[in-house]
Formats: sequence, structure tokens, C-alpha cells
Amino acid sequence: MKINSKISNLLEQFTLKKRIVFIFAVGTLIPFVCTALISYNAMSSILSSKLDSGVRSNLKNVQQSLESTIDNLNHVSQQLVIPGSVGGYLDTYLHTEQPYERAKYYQDIKTKLNEITFTNPGIGLTMYYSDEENNYLFNTSGVKNDFTINRLPLLVNHFRIANFGPHISNELHSNRYVFSVLRKVDLPERDDIYVYIESDLKHTQNILQRDQTGEQDYYLILDNHGRIVYSEVNNPFQENTYFEGGKSGKGLLNEYYWFKETSDQGWSIVSLIPVAKYNEEKNQWVVQMIYLSIIFGVLSLIIAWLLWKMVYKPLQKFDKEINWMMQSDFQSETFRTRIPEFDYLLRQFRKMKNQISDLFKEIEQKEKRRADLEVEKLLYQINPHFLMNTLDTANWLAVMNDQKDISQLVTSLNRLLYYNLGKAGQTSTIMEEIETLKQYLAIQKFRYDFEFEVRIYTDDVILNNPVPRFILQPLVENAIYHGLSDEGYIYVEVRNDNHNIQIEVNDNGAGISEEAVDRLLNQNQTKQQKDGMGIGLNYVKRMLENHYEGKAKLEIKSLVGKGTSVFLTLPILEVDARD
Repeated sequence: MKINSKISNLLEQFTLKKRIVFIFAVGTLIPFVCTALISYNAMSSILSSKLDSGVRSNLKNVQQSLESTIDNLNHVSQQLVIPGSVGGYLDTYLHTEQPYERAKYYQDIKTKLNEITFTNPGIGLTMYYSDEENNYLFNTSGVKNDFTINRLPLLVNHFRIANFGPHISNELHSNRYVFSVLRKVDLPERDDIYVYIESDLKHTQNILQRDQTGEQDYYLILDNHGRIVYSEVNNPFQENTYFEGGKSGKGLLNEYYWFKETSDQGWSIVSLIPVAKYNEEKNQWVVQMIYLSIIFGVLSLIIAWLLWKMVYKPLQKFDKEINWMMQSDFQSETFRTRIPEFDYLLRQFRKMKNQISDLFKEIEQKEKRRADLEVEKLLYQINPHFLMNTLDTANWLAVMNDQKDISQLVTSLNRLLYYNLGKAGQTSTIMEEIETLKQYLAIQKFRYDFEFEVRIYTDDVILNNPVPRFILQPLVENAIYHGLSDEGYIYVEVRNDNHNIQIEVNDNGAGISEEAVDRLLNQNQTKQQKDGMGIGLNYVKRMLENHYEGKAKLEIKSLVGKGTSVFLTLPILEVDARD
């Protein structure tokens, strides 16, 4: 269950865009990756077989060429040692003491050697060598001064014949590699004479440089014991060390792939190819596949992005429609997605939006009618209540005072009743509200048996500005009602404040608690009627809501024992709406 919950939470974090891109990318790349892997394995096998075949073919050719060179050396050397040929002349030459005879035999031997070397183009330096005297005779070309047999790398050693090489030629002024053979000459009285023959310089060099694999392989030549007698890679394959690749024909050693061919004579030739070179062609193919993967990946992401845009744009338009509806904007512009399914949903949504708009208008009209009725109801609640109290006061004055007071009271009462009994919802002016407030205060001074001071300040600029009828008197009535006593005062100020009419009513009465302020501003009318409080204030609040549609503001600040301040902020109306 926990795993399912984690998976569900993870899926919820994936937006539509991420899901589309992920699914499309996976659906595109997985077949391509599988195809690429299968192709890589097949291509790698083909390339490896092709390269192995080429290396082995080239190695076999080199091995056969070297075998042919060595066989040729052995064959020529045999001609120089058998009795009845040059070998016979050599024995006569060595035992002849007469200068003339020696010169004649010397010339004959030189002629024979020249004939043999001329008829064998694969032959280079040729001479007879005395092991005991460390001296050479009848050399066909100049010989280096440091010539010695002991320094030559032995390749194959058979009875009475030794093959060396490759090594630097002992021919004077030559630094090329050659193969050589040292063969013992059978003489009756001399056991230290050998014939020494080197392969042709250019021929040997061409064999060793023969490369059909793009100059990417190197050669090792091993003797019949596996010792390296010739190396083109001294590090790590040094001469006179043993090759550790084993007897197989292929392997990997010291970052080189190696291939080995063994001759019938027992020696071996090894071709070395660096791993990087060996894998170069495969790596080129891999790089091409990577580029193709990147191209396919980019294309799949672009297609996924286009697919997401095709879905996202209609969703954006739906979002705009919803935001416009949340902002009560039911007259938004009409647009199309040009996708039939989304256009159908948009049409259905607009139908629903129009129905909601009609419902809002109907509710708004009903609320406005209900507010007007409640305002009128409040007026009829206030006026009889006020009239009964005032008449009681008039009756008391008729008994207790003379006729002048009664006349003045009734005059003020008539003016006040005429104004207050006007039709609910009508507008008045600041000047009319102030004049009516003065009549109301004159009557209140008759009603109460204490004196209180009233100060009224008005800004002349806004005296003729329209305001809802009957909004000042309830505020002053609350000031008198909430604990005003002797030495009390009421301060009324009406001023222009930044394109608003600011009305402030202050008193130094008993004040009211925060809970009572909250009840006056927020509780319903029924509870206020039960305790006889806030009827007029509730009327003012409802009139402001109905007349200014939420743009007016009513605030009350009070401290118990200090007094109360009521603040009205009314937008200035541009047109006088009075009947």
C-alpha cells in the first residue's frame, strides 16, 4: 500500500507536459536504442572479423616473405659451402702458398661470389668469416669495423647453420634492417670458417614496412623459444625479453591486440595493434550512432513539444475563460482552437457561463429589491419609534411648561418628520442633512434633562454634494444613546478628503466595548432589535451598501469611559440623483 501511495504521489507531480514528453521520448528512443544495440553488436562482429582477417592475411604474407628470404639465404649459403663449388676453391686458396696461384684462386672465388649474388637479387653482403681470427674474406662490399657475430640476434639455430635478424646491416654506411645466415664451411683442415650472408637491404626493409591495415600495426619477431629478437615497440615489448602472449594466435596484452603466425622453421612473427586503433573504426560507427541518437532525441522532443502545445493552448484558453468568469467577466472574447473536440467543450463551457451570468443578474436584482425593502422597513421602524417618544415629550412639556416651548418643539418636530418620512432610497445633500440634524438636536435638548454641547463643521465645497437620505441623524442618535451626560459634547465634521466625503462623529460619552462594536457592525438586525440598539446604525450600513455598492466605508472606534468616534467615507457622486 505504501509503495502504491508513493507511486501515486510521484505521478501526481508529473504535469501533462512532462508526461507527454516522457511518453513520446521513451516511445521513440527505446526502439531506436534497441535497434542501435543490435546493430552495434552485428557491426562490431563484422568489423572485428574484417579487421582480424585483414591483419592475419597481412601477417601471413609478411611471414611467408620472411620465410622465403631466410630460405633463400640458406640456399645460397649452401652453394658456398659444398665441395666442388666455391667451397672447393676456398680450401685450395687457403692451402696455396704461391702468390700467383693464390691471386688466381682469389679472383676465381670473387667471380663466383659475384655471379651468385648477381643471380640472387635478395642477397646483400656476402663473405667468408673466420671465427678464431675474427676476420672476414672475399666480402662483396665494405664491412663495418665493429662487426662481430656475437652481437647478432639469433633467430633460429640448427645444426651447422644459424639465422639472425632482423638486425642492422653490417655493410658499411648502412643502417637498414636485414636478415642474415651464418653457416659452417666443411674444410678438411679448418674448423673455424663460416659463410656469412645478409639479405638485400631494400628487400628486407620493404617486407618489414609492408602494411595493409593503414599503418596501424607493429611487428615483433620471436625466436623458436619465444624470445623477442626484434621489436618495433620497445615499451613494453623490449628485445631479449620473452613474449607473454602465450601460444594462441590472438589476444590482448598491455593495451595491444596481438596476432601471431609461426613459421615452419620455429620462429614467430607477431603483429601488434593498439586498442584505440583497433577500435577506431568501431568508435567512428559508435560516434555516428550517438549523433543519430541525439538527432532522434531532439526530433522526438520537438514533436513532443508540438504535441504538448497542441494540447496546452486549448487548456490555456480554458484557463482564461475560467479566470474571466472568476473575475465576473462574462463578456470575454470568443475564440476557437480549430480542434473540433476542444471547440465543442468551449461552446459547452460558454453556454454554462452564460447561464451562470443570467443567474448572477437575477440574484443581484433580487438582492437589490430586498435591500430596498429592508431600508424602507427600517425607516418605518425608526420613525414611529421616534414620533412616539417625541409626542410623549411634547405632552410632558404641555403640562410642565408654557406654550412657547411647546410651539418651538412642535415646529422642529414637523420639520424633522417631513424630512425623515421621505421615500426610502432617495438622495439628499450635505446641507439638508446638516439642517435636519440641527432640528433633531433641538428636539433632543428638550427631551433630556441635561445639557450637552454640539459643534458642527462642514466644508462649504461639498455642501451641495448628493448623499443618501438620513445618514447623519442615526450616528448622532447613537452618540446620545450611549452614555452622554452633563458636560458632554458631540463634534460633527464633514470635509472633502481626496475625492471622498469624510464624515466624523465624535462624543465623550461612556463609550462601548469592542464586543459591542463588533455586534453593531457585524450581527444581524433581529438581535439588535431585541435589545433596542443599533437600529439606526444598521439602516446607515445598509444604505451605504445599497447606494455605493461596497465603495463606502463605515468604521467605529471607542474606548469605554472615554467616548466613541464614528467614521464614514463616501465616494463623491458626480450626478445628483435626487427626485
